[in-house]
Amino acid sequence: MKEITTGIKGTAELTVTSSELAVNVGSGSLEVFATPAMIALMEKAACNCLAQYLDDGETTVGTEMNVKHISATPKGMRVAASAELTAVNGREFCFNVMAYDEAGEIGGGEHKRFLVYSEKFMAKTNSKK
Repeated sequence: MKEITTGIKGTAELTVTSSELAVNVGSGSLEVFATPAMIALMEKAACNCLAQYLDDGETTVGTEMNVKHISATPKGMRVAASAELTAVNGREFCFNVMAYDEAGEIGGGEHKRFLVYSEKFMAKTNSKK
C-alpha cells in the first residue's frame, strides 16, 4: 500500500431506483431509499477514498458501521455519499461518512474498513465450505 494520510476524501452517487427502495430491499414496507442502500453507498465512498492507494492484490473489507438514517428520500432523487479518512491504525481505516439527497443531509456516522490481501482472504473464506 502506498503512504496514506488522514483527511483524504471519497464520494459516490446514485439516482434512487426501484432496486434501492426499502420495500424491495426487505428493510421496510415503504417506497423510500433503503437504509441498507444508504450504507452501501457510504461504503462505496470509503472504497473510492482508498482505491488509488492500494497495490495489486490489496483491497479493503468493511468491519464496522455506526450510522443514523435521519431523512427519507423518494425514488428518482439523487443521493451522494462522502467519506473522509479520520484515522489509520495499522491496516484499519476509520472514516466519517455522510449522505445527502437533493434536499439536504439524510444520514451520517462512522465506518471502519480493514486492508486484506484478496487471494489469501478468499482462500480463507472459501475454506469454510
